[in-house]
Amino acid sequence: MPALDTNILVRYLVADDKKQFQSAKTLIESADEEAPLFLSLSVLIELEWVLRSLYAFEKTTLITTFNQLLDTRELVFQDEDIVEIAISLYTENNTDFADCLHLATAHVYDYAPMITFDRKAARVTGAELLA
Repeated sequence: MPALDTNILVRYLVADDKKQFQSAKTLIESADEEAPLFLSLSVLIELEWVLRSLYAFEKTTLITTFNQLLDTRELVFQDEDIVEIAISLYTENNTDFADCLHLATAHVYDYAPMITFDRKAARVTGAELLA
């Protein structure tokens, strides 16, 4: 099963380079449930950062985008349950997506609390501020 790099998803989602968009679209549309494409957790962290920082995606747009990707049968996610929890935490809290992904991972693997110096992250259930 081939794995996708962040830049493939960025080109597919923002279509700012017509040639690369078409190549990414063809690749993604050629995949199916029997021959899907793999997305790692690190690709999702980078994707969120790129879309937010470089393309000014708002939080609601990021959440919609991630949910649409999850619903795409051509894509398989590393630890999909963690991704779903992270999106839920991101939706419900005022903290970074990366922190939500870290918290979701700690929760699924039963390592809690996640100890942090980040005050925003520490407000999320499952996190604890180290003072």
